[in-house]
Amino acid sequence: MILTALNDYYRRKMADPDPARRLPAFGFEDKEIPFVIELGSDGSLAAIKDTRSGDGKKKTAARFLVPKGVKKTSGIAANLLWDTAEYAVGVDTKDKPERVVQQHAAFRARIDALPDAAQADAGIVALRRFLDDQPQRALAADPLWEEIRSANPVVSFRLAEDSDLICQRPAIVESASQVTNQEADVTESMCLVTGSRHEAERLHTAIKGVWGAQTSGANIVSFNLDAFNSYGKSQGANAPVGKHAAFAYTTALNHLLAKGSAQRIQVGDASTVFWAQQQDEVEDVFAQFFGETDDPDARTVQVKALLEAVDTGKFDGGRGEKRFYVLGLAPNAARIAVRFWHAAPLRSIASRVAAWFSDLEVGRGPNDPEYPSLFRLLTAISVQGKADNIPPNLGGDVMRSILAGTPFPAMWLNAAVQRCRAEQRVTYLRAAAIKACLNRSIRRNDNEKEFAPMLDPSNTNTAYRLGRLFAALEKIQEEASPGLNATIRDRYYGAASTTPVTVFTSLLRLKNAHLKKLNPGRTVWFEKLLAEVLGEVADFPAHLMLPDQGRFALGYYHQRQSFFTKHTDEHPNTSEGK
Repeated sequence: MILTALNDYYRRKMADPDPARRLPAFGFEDKEIPFVIELGSDGSLAAIKDTRSGDGKKKTAARFLVPKGVKKTSGIAANLLWDTAEYAVGVDTKDKPERVVQQHAAFRARIDALPDAAQADAGIVALRRFLDDQPQRALAADPLWEEIRSANPVVSFRLAEDSDLICQRPAIVESASQVTNQEADVTESMCLVTGSRHEAERLHTAIKGVWGAQTSGANIVSFNLDAFNSYGKSQGANAPVGKHAAFAYTTALNHLLAKGSAQRIQVGDASTVFWAQQQDEVEDVFAQFFGETDDPDARTVQVKALLEAVDTGKFDGGRGEKRFYVLGLAPNAARIAVRFWHAAPLRSIASRVAAWFSDLEVGRGPNDPEYPSLFRLLTAISVQGKADNIPPNLGGDVMRSILAGTPFPAMWLNAAVQRCRAEQRVTYLRAAAIKACLNRSIRRNDNEKEFAPMLDPSNTNTAYRLGRLFAALEKIQEEASPGLNATIRDRYYGAASTTPVTVFTSLLRLKNAHLKKLNPGRTVWFEKLLAEVLGEVADFPAHLMLPDQGRFALGYYHQRQSFFTKHTDEHPNTSEGK
């Protein structure tokens, strides 16, 4: 299913009328080439062109369509008409002269293997003359040569009067796929992706861009040990995928995972990509629903536009029937693990994303984001707020719950509650996570009233009431003793949220001394508030289970937000605090 969807996406992108959005044809790939060696028609060196832009280590090389690279290991294997400087011009950058001679010979052999029509091309003729005439001697005069000698970058060639590389000239393009077919050691079998009989790809192209995986790339389909083989078959023959289908799915996935791609986000340890069955604007904005963005205002606009589209039925009809795919990948040694995979109609995805933001909605301060990103929500519950400390698999599990509309993992609620207790602080992002987790669970079990975004005086849950009570007692202390370095929250939050009976009796006695310091009108207001909160509390529990600790945190957060929210009625829970 995954490979089929990627294969279909490749076919769609190949038919894109915009050449800039089109994916490479069979036998080619999109590759960064930092340096291009320009040649005269007689094989003389014209110049070395630096294609990079940017400053310092952040320089980015221009991308070119080049013949698909070979799968390199520790052996010697050359690419066609582009490669590292060691292969392309035979320069020794690692003090291994004998190996460099073999590498350059392999590079020349790829050129010699081209068919006669390509051999007669002016670009190939000029390149052969250049390589025959001690290329390093000519290159040494160029100012960029020393950087090439030390860094061994990828280089390619073009004629000085051309805008295309030599490998992009028509005669080379026509022959490149033929060379690929001739070189592969394949067997004919039924392709598991297309259902047709094709030559099976023996080694699939590596997938790059998965966070935490090997920089050289890793595979989704691979058989590199005898234990993985069956019925005497080896490598790709165990799961036969035709050469064209293998090229299609790997090209599509590498395109989606490429640096700067608008169709990928990082969800915990899962590199997540997404695409639609047919082109839709959701492809361009889906990342903003969950990922970080440099423009929070633009993100807010996009989320509001989605919510409006769902409410007004813009995803009804044919548009909503389009399939939308979300794929989460994580590193697993030399392979890539599928952390999650979700395929559903676009209308279903849109409504579940809208439900996600509805579940997160909670009272907030003026500087808090209206629609927090998933990354920020996950870091908010991690130790020291560091992404490296996000629990493994949590990001993928949360994303799976969002897309499937199922309850969130208990680990998320547990982590949020533990962070509140450890830091003695209930933040906006943690309160949002706790509310989302509790409401999803309540919705499935249908055993209590869901929590509202703001304070709900009608909610009679004991743990929720105790959280409100703790916030009220803290507010009384703050008004009685302005400028305190630490409040009861800093000393008692952990005990109050887990073993209420051990602290609330003492805190209620302590508040009497604090109330005496306030003016009579304020004292009466607080006494009415305490009476209303305690009215539904029969007794202080000896212990609160994890979900109830979440309810306590949410009650505390709601009551604190209510103290600093302006209201027009006279109810003690909704009057403005001072």
